[in-house]
Amino acid sequence: MWESFIGFVTQDWMLITKVFLWVTLTLIFNFVVKKILDQLEKQTLKTDNIWDDSLVFAVRSPLRLFIWIYGINIILNILLNSEQQAEFEIIFKFLYASLTGIIAWFLVRFLSRVESVLQDPDRMSQPLDATTVSAISKLMRASVIITAALITLQTLGIPVGGVLAFGGIGGIAIGFAAKDLLANFFGGLMIYLDRPFTVGDWICSPDKKIEGTVEYIGWRLTRVRKFDKRPLYIPNSTFMNISVENPSRMTNRRIYEHVGVRYKDASKVKSIVSSVEQMIRAHEDIDQNQTIIVNLNEFGPSSIDIMIYTFTKTKDWVTYHKVRQAVLMEILNIIHEHGADVAFPTQTISLENGDVLKGDHQDA
Repeated sequence: MWESFIGFVTQDWMLITKVFLWVTLTLIFNFVVKKILDQLEKQTLKTDNIWDDSLVFAVRSPLRLFIWIYGINIILNILLNSEQQAEFEIIFKFLYASLTGIIAWFLVRFLSRVESVLQDPDRMSQPLDATTVSAISKLMRASVIITAALITLQTLGIPVGGVLAFGGIGGIAIGFAAKDLLANFFGGLMIYLDRPFTVGDWICSPDKKIEGTVEYIGWRLTRVRKFDKRPLYIPNSTFMNISVENPSRMTNRRIYEHVGVRYKDASKVKSIVSSVEQMIRAHEDIDQNQTIIVNLNEFGPSSIDIMIYTFTKTKDWVTYHKVRQAVLMEILNIIHEHGADVAFPTQTISLENGDVLKGDHQDA
């Protein structure tokens, strides 16, 4: 009797000792891995390689979780005999399935990190297009998650074939119930494929009151920051039914003006037109490879109108207005240098005795 009691106590203490030992080893190994990853992160951040630091960042949390799951698996094998393990088979299945989830978590973190680095101007001398990088990253993350979900179901003993068959039948019902969601999804897909605009572009629509800078393109909606700094959230399906202008992709900005000269300065119009054209063709901010037109355009009600049609080199909105102002001031100076002046609206009234009264429209 005493021998069996001592054997039982001894066996129990040996079991407790093994469990304690593995818990301690798991804690120590987790601590050591954390310190190693900290040092690796410091070293990889010093290099220009985008893959090494992304890999270290992505593996940090999943690896430490894997260590704990591996330790728990060993402890359960110590505590449970073969018969008990069969009874708790579902627990071991969840542990094995969690390994698939850890790998998927690592890949998703890695893809997200690489996506952010590829768009970072501080890390990349020529950052890649944000829309393209985001689209590829989202597709790859979706592929990883779907694959991991199917493998997890198979590991838990759920037939994947039945799930896929149900998805095919239920997809029709879901399609009708979520047609707007699907329309937005395919609208986002068309934006990624056709690329009418990308993140950072200034867009506007003549069909709807949409104008601003694109900040984000998602699978369901696009966020546009209006010029008054208010965000505008647009369902992607909207872009399948409207026209969109993209001023960010213009090659030049246009100066298109009509300047009226007084009728009493008609004899000076030809020389004014010639001088204005010479000035524009010599202007450093005007694109000489684009159309340049300076001509008498029409005889207006109270002025002889000269048309100025040209393009600036700059596309920047603020710089364009400075160039336009400089050109208009030069035109005004040329008119004054020729002893002429800009016309203003006038009206001539002939009286019965032959006298003539003149005045502007405001006084008449």
